[in-house]
Amino acid sequence: MPEVLDQGEVDSLLAAAASGLAAVAPGGVASDFRRNVAVYDFKRPERVSKDQMRALEGLHDGFARNFGASFSGYLRTIVETRVAICEQLTYNEFIRSLPTPTCFNLLNVPPLSGQMCLEISPLIIYPIIDRLLGGHSVDTLIPQRALTNIEQRLVNRITERVLKSLSEVWSQLAPVRFELAETESNPQLVQIVAPNEVVVVVGFEIKMGPRSGTMSLCIPFAVIEPIIHKLATQSWLAYSERGRQTESFDQIRHGLSGGPLELRAYLAQTRISVKELFELSPGDLLKLDKPIDSEMFIQIDGRNKFAGRLAQARGNRVIRLTRSLKDQEAVE
Repeated sequence: MPEVLDQGEVDSLLAAAASGLAAVAPGGVASDFRRNVAVYDFKRPERVSKDQMRALEGLHDGFARNFGASFSGYLRTIVETRVAICEQLTYNEFIRSLPTPTCFNLLNVPPLSGQMCLEISPLIIYPIIDRLLGGHSVDTLIPQRALTNIEQRLVNRITERVLKSLSEVWSQLAPVRFELAETESNPQLVQIVAPNEVVVVVGFEIKMGPRSGTMSLCIPFAVIEPIIHKLATQSWLAYSERGRQTESFDQIRHGLSGGPLELRAYLAQTRISVKELFELSPGDLLKLDKPIDSEMFIQIDGRNKFAGRLAQARGNRVIRLTRSLKDQEAVE
């Protein structure tokens, strides 16, 4: 027979349902519980998962390292770049967080549809311009105005380097190409998506000596939606490992490129007796079993590497390489 609740237990259950704090089990035993309620803002939905956000942060962390190294060589001073933030906002929140005027760039990312935004703070852009023009960028005054034509052309060189580094990093996800479409000083005048559209904002901190500033990349979700599935943590970790291996390989190859190697052209071989050896003198000829039109072997540190033929160039005897050899290929 099923258990039947008495009137007291029914009253307890009704009171618990009204308060939402306690429940009474059959038999009169009370048990406390808490409801885990998460606030959900319909104006700002979380459309990018935490794993995908971590993958995006790792992706741009690699960009920050590469760009900082290349930009240091370009400016001939130490430039440190790191990822400061990586979060989801609405486009309206992102625009309201930017100063006016600023260096605001619209980017095309073919073959993806839509546009991204790249904003570089005046706090760092003017010291960089001063550095490019021969100054020390220490006591640079930050003017509250839009860039002049000359300053804009200098900034375009900086932007091109940023876009080149971004294209290299993003090419691991999709064959995209970052291109500068338009430049604006007032971000309030630019509307690439709806104000309540979700965007991913990756903020970078750039330090050059005592001066520092920010650079922000705004990525609308609608732009990266076709490739968002590629931002799985597992695949990104595999890419990061491949990137580190490639970088280490390039460093090792660069370090070994100046090492000396012994190169030897192996003509042929023959057999003679000890008596013939003692009777040899300058001018004597040795008959070889190898035809004159056959290939010679070129060895590097005793290992077969290339095959070639005798030739003559500018009065000198030379060897023209004809093909590569396998290490196990026997010397004739």
